[in-house]
Amino acid sequence: MEEIQCVLKEIGQFGGDNRAGIEGTLHRISAIRNRKGEVIGLTCRVGRARGQIDMVWDLLDFGESILFVGRPGVGKTTIVREISRVLSDELHKRVVIVDTSNEIGGDGDIPHPAIGGARRLQVPDPSMQHQVMIEAVENHMPEVIIIDEIGTESEVHACRTIAERGVMLIGTAHGEQLENIIKNPTLSDLIGGVVTVTLSDQEARIRNCSKSVLERKAPSPFPFLIEINERDYWIVHRTERSVDALLRGKKPLVEVRRRTQQLQVVIERWRTKA
Repeated sequence: MEEIQCVLKEIGQFGGDNRAGIEGTLHRISAIRNRKGEVIGLTCRVGRARGQIDMVWDLLDFGESILFVGRPGVGKTTIVREISRVLSDELHKRVVIVDTSNEIGGDGDIPHPAIGGARRLQVPDPSMQHQVMIEAVENHMPEVIIIDEIGTESEVHACRTIAERGVMLIGTAHGEQLENIIKNPTLSDLIGGVVTVTLSDQEARIRNCSKSVLERKAPSPFPFLIEINERDYWIVHRTERSVDALLRGKKPLVEVRRRTQQLQVVIERWRTKA
């Protein structure tokens, strides 16, 4: 307990999501509490200042929204942090980061230099993230908004609203692959949503399927979805095409991007996903 108390004195305050940081760094400390609310353990995650975005650089030129999907710890936050720097400093766009737990820009009022010229909006409480996202669009004239860990219905709805206003979105969500997002009722609107449709007899015969089928409900706010399987192995989807194919029971055509041991990026275009 003495060691834990010593650490607690050196770090920032814990927020509503039980996370704290160290001012001037990108590290994240999460608390484990007992039933009385006392801190009895800590999980410390190292924040890296520079990520490799050579695997996604060409997609940034399209100016279209991108959703990164991957399991915890695979490097999603590091990637969006580097994207914020590149978009603001090298592509000269107005970038606003909605930083829920100060994980992208680091703890303290002055953001870490790793985000370049991007501006950072801090979120007083995790439950207010969707409000800060809308505020960013209405008050700060962004060309790009960056959001880490989209996880609630209100945040998903805010993403749809922002996309309809013509602002580019870069976001992350937990899930191993696109199929996980389709099956997740909270997050499925990120890929357009899924609805059950009853077909006419003639249409069912033409499609050679049952009369009740699943279809995509609306356009996706993220035209590109990237599955980060490993740091050096990504799968890129054209979101709407892939969702439509999966809902019809077919394998989608994807781009496989991987980095070799010589740090060269190899892109295999539009092959059937394994």
